[in-house]
Amino acid sequence: MVTQLAREAGAYVIGTGRAADRQKALDFGAQEFVDLQNDTLADIGGVDLVFDVIGGDIQQRSASLIRPGGTLVTIVGPPEARPADGLAVDFVVEADRAQLNEVVQRVRDGRLRTNIGRVATLDDAVAALNPTERLNGKTIIRIRP
Repeated sequence: MVTQLAREAGAYVIGTGRAADRQKALDFGAQEFVDLQNDTLADIGGVDLVFDVIGGDIQQRSASLIRPGGTLVTIVGPPEARPADGLAVDFVVEADRAQLNEVVQRVRDGRLRTNIGRVATLDDAVAALNPTERLNGKTIIRIRP
């Protein structure tokens, strides 16, 4: 969803991930893709913003790509890396009914696509959230039948 929202805001989006994720990233709106296992992340050049969902070494390498005045936003906890001349932000979601309603409306009217991989019942939540193999998409836990 971040890719789609960034594109809607006018950003040029470079997706990253495993080679198997290339087409999905492009389908969701990334204009370029960097395979983190086979391509060189440093070849991207300077960027204004990195949205980090991995952390660790990837976050460290990504921080060095940020232009002066740019921002590293991470969802994996307090940032371990900081851009040389920019900001590092620990992104924490706080529920906001109006914003959530806007996201729901965007999904309903087709302006925002989701990546749902599995829907499980509350009774199966523990197993669904601890899969034994890698699954594509996000897992949704259905509270009501």
